[in-house]
Amino acid sequence: MAAVENTSGTLDFTIPGISSPCKTWYTIFGSLSSSKRPLVILHGGPGVPHSYMLPLQDITKLYGTPVIMYDQMGCGNSTHLPEKLHDGDFWTVQLFLDELDNLLQKLKIQDDYDLLGQSWGGMLAACHAVRQPKGLRRVIIADSPASMKLWVEAADRLREELPPEVQKTLTRCEREGKTESEEYEKAVDVYYERHLCRVKPMPEELKQSFADMKKDPTVMLTMNGPSEFFITGTLKTWSIIEELHRIVVPTLLVNGRYDEAQDEVVEPFFERIPKVKWFRFAESSHVSKVPYTPAVGLFQGCVLEDDSEMLTLCSLSPAARRWNADMCALQLPQFEEREDFMKLVGNFLGL
Repeated sequence: MAAVENTSGTLDFTIPGISSPCKTWYTIFGSLSSSKRPLVILHGGPGVPHSYMLPLQDITKLYGTPVIMYDQMGCGNSTHLPEKLHDGDFWTVQLFLDELDNLLQKLKIQDDYDLLGQSWGGMLAACHAVRQPKGLRRVIIADSPASMKLWVEAADRLREELPPEVQKTLTRCEREGKTESEEYEKAVDVYYERHLCRVKPMPEELKQSFADMKKDPTVMLTMNGPSEFFITGTLKTWSIIEELHRIVVPTLLVNGRYDEAQDEVVEPFFERIPKVKWFRFAESSHVSKVPYTPAVGLFQGCVLEDDSEMLTLCSLSPAARRWNADMCALQLPQFEEREDFMKLVGNFLGL
């Protein structure tokens, strides 16, 4: 695919209590002056910067849709505030909602945009959507929990499937406060290799995001905790289940068979959002489906009625796709079939 126009910059973001304006770094693939509605990407973490989402720029290459990525406050190329470590009154969901609003307004797209959030980004996207902003047209929630209670319950079950010695190491290090030790990191990696990213070797974009987060884990440690499954931060009691009926725009829900966001973790989105489609990837974990942007495009082109649809992705050949009112069969193996996933995304977004 040919290279696309790419511009980057920073936006001032004023935070009460911070003496000078902070900076939100962003990058745009394509042009906001085009006739296509822009797609804003919300990365995960919190505090894991945008690099691992870069494959989604293929949406621009394939369809001409402007794709906007940005590093949320406290990570990547945006302003870092390490002095706010463990300051739960500062690092709030509202802070990141305000930052998103600031970006939409300063890029002058607040009246017409789509939103895609992955993991924590999907949680943030849902929090944005329940407020029913006038310019939001469609929202994609990928690999995200409807509540952290459900997330932890699923993680505990997945941990029980790990080798006994790995389970013992995780539990002992968490009990003894040794979550920064090398042995804990190695044990965590065993879980991650099963449920975070099953692609080997790990994609360079994902390596970069994790390396950047490790340099400054302020946001992750404050809001989440020392690992994806040991939740000690301010998000520990987070839930949006009771507000989901307020999401009135068409919504795409995505997870994978081996995902940390297991079916029971995302199911409340499916049960409570009026217009929703759910794609479950048969061979994917938490982030390995991100490059398969085809699911996003299929979503933008779909007209969703008031009923919901559960779509299981489980067949390689486009010729073998079986569509009906209840089920879609389409298996996309991890990372290798990016182009097919992009086509699926493009169709869904109506591109």
